[in-house]
Amino acid sequence: MALPTDILIDRVRNELKAVSQYLVSAPDLDDPAEVRFPVVIEIELTRVPGYFIEGSRCVPRYYHRFRMVIGPNYPTEKPLVTWLTPIYHPNIMMPEDGGHLCSKLLEGWGFNSTIICFVKGVETLVTNPNPLSPFGTDSCTASAEYFNTRKGHKPPMVSVPPPRVVEDE
Repeated sequence: MALPTDILIDRVRNELKAVSQYLVSAPDLDDPAEVRFPVVIEIELTRVPGYFIEGSRCVPRYYHRFRMVIGPNYPTEKPLVTWLTPIYHPNIMMPEDGGHLCSKLLEGWGFNSTIICFVKGVETLVTNPNPLSPFGTDSCTASAEYFNTRKGHKPPMVSVPPPRVVEDE
């Protein structure tokens, strides 16, 4: 059952505020008379370690982008998600292959799911691929093989300064 339009607009507006640091583009939802569904937003993940192929090498990449299409039956209907940047990942299709995400976050989508929880889940997925459950595209199966053959594979990490010990005076 769809939410009344005014409540749906308020909910989407509030959820977009929660992800504002990730937003590349989003429509203006301040004038309900002008809002039309589906609402299309673009999300940008920065400083999130993942991989892509450069030439013949698998190299770290820390910038990723995807599009979400929020329909009129949101939140009972999951948003449509399309990956927009190159990535070497068993669970995310390259943009030219369709850009689909293989994610339990979308499979388990329900009324209480939110955009911010989804974005945080995508950050985790990018950093921690599941090579045991790849999509069937060439790039996804090749990346699954790559991650399966790397013993002790650890994703690239963003450098963090070491903790500082503060002594009592």
